[in-house]
Amino acid sequence: MATSYKELGLVNTKELFAKAIKGGYAIPAYNFNNMEQMQAIIQACVETKSPVILQVSAGARKYANATLLKNMAKGAVEYAKELGYAIPIVLHLDHGDSLELVKSCVEGGFSSVMIDGSHLPYEDNVKLTKSVVDYAHAHGVTVEGELGVLAGIEDDVVAEHSSYTKPAEVVDFVSKTGVDSLAISIGTSHGAVKFKREQCTVSPDGVLIPPTLRFDILEEIEKKLPGFPIVLHGSSSVPIEHVRILEQFGGKLKDPVGIPEEQLRKAAKSAVCKINIDSDGRIAMTAAIRKVFAENPSEFDPRKYLGPARDSLKALYAHKNKDVLGSAGQA
Repeated sequence: MATSYKELGLVNTKELFAKAIKGGYAIPAYNFNNMEQMQAIIQACVETKSPVILQVSAGARKYANATLLKNMAKGAVEYAKELGYAIPIVLHLDHGDSLELVKSCVEGGFSSVMIDGSHLPYEDNVKLTKSVVDYAHAHGVTVEGELGVLAGIEDDVVAEHSSYTKPAEVVDFVSKTGVDSLAISIGTSHGAVKFKREQCTVSPDGVLIPPTLRFDILEEIEKKLPGFPIVLHGSSSVPIEHVRILEQFGGKLKDPVGIPEEQLRKAAKSAVCKINIDSDGRIAMTAAIRKVFAENPSEFDPRKYLGPARDSLKALYAHKNKDVLGSAGQA
């Protein structure tokens, strides 16, 4: 039986994005796979009074189970009220790859979907995206499309090479497809290793410093699509303090490097009104769990290691809302 997102108390992205562009901030899109991650997201966003996009990949949806996920989204809405502030919450499909998947998600209560045809030839991307828009809009669901390819690995998304978005294509793509927002490629990438070592400079203490995002491409796109909602994928900063905790307690990440937070803050002040963050949460959560296991090797109660992981996530997300995305106080 199909369920409308409105029955769950969710909202789509249309009004949220319009306000974000006008206000010079970005809505956080935090990926989650389990209850503790969802709790941390809602706690942090209620505490900072930030709207939020609960972002779910196809793999995460399969992992969580579609029925449980739908009810977790409804629970998130009620949980926010219980915590004292009814923040706007979006349930969004991240990197959908087919109309069939989108239909299943819309029927399962998603209020926003992304269709990623960026790996296809241009005209095929347009055709696929247009079919999704036609279906989703008939159900009041907003659609994010993508032009340009991000390198890296994250869940079901794998690309060895990136290609920047071509500003010359954006007007044609948006007008032909009718998308509500556009994900672009300006140098971000998926995963915890966003740049190769040879692309970076190295600080005196050995930290890799990545190249600057292609803000010139972003500015050109803004000129061609004034006031249109832009999305950045692959925007984790890979905070060194969490990486060091992870490595201190036995974890290994080879040359991790993320997007500097000051660059994300600059992007959030532009037409970029949705910024996706996944790897940061994974690293913070894993670091906290490793710490508990190392310091308390006899511990086997999941609450005793998932609880600290949740607390670490909450602090991370609250920081992002207040100091990076500028979404705090915008609910």
